[in-house]
Amino acid sequence: MKKVLLLGDSIRMGYDEIVQDLLKNECEVYFSKDNGRFTAYTLKQAIQMFISHGHFDVVHWNNGYWDMDIESPTGEPLIPPEDYMRFLRRIIRTLRAYDAQVIFATTTPVCEDGGATDTQTGANLRFKNEWVQHYNAAAKIVMEEENVPVNDLCHLCLQGQGYYKCPDGLHLTQEGYQKCAEQVCDHIRRYL
Repeated sequence: MKKVLLLGDSIRMGYDEIVQDLLKNECEVYFSKDNGRFTAYTLKQAIQMFISHGHFDVVHWNNGYWDMDIESPTGEPLIPPEDYMRFLRRIIRTLRAYDAQVIFATTTPVCEDGGATDTQTGANLRFKNEWVQHYNAAAKIVMEEENVPVNDLCHLCLQGQGYYKCPDGLHLTQEGYQKCAEQVCDHIRRYL
């Protein structure tokens, strides 16, 4: 049976078990219980998952909110766009070195500017939709150049009432996580 790895932040953590359940008769689905946070952290996490679990046939992954978060007192993103693009490329190279099919998922939109506490880490993240659009555009450039398929979770969520956002403005409702999980499965099935 083929093996699939899910990487990413708390949005991934909201749909990972649903994906695992939906694909249980088709493949083995793995994910870390730890939040993938920002791209550099996800890079390290990916390597550790391959070391711990061996080969994965497909890796579905997202990063964005943590990277674009403006950190006080610097007033600039934790991972500026040019570094975000560089780390995306490093993650792609690393996953391909392990001979995995890579799928990238865009960052989900936000309805309004705000901030929220990450449910697992307790970190405070700030967000603006213009940041989401900017980082998604940068990611799409990298994915096109690297010939990596894109699962546009941003577009999916734009179709939902209130973008499927829960009251904190960042995380998704259960309906949103279900919709994302179904779309994630559709993309993964293309490579099973």
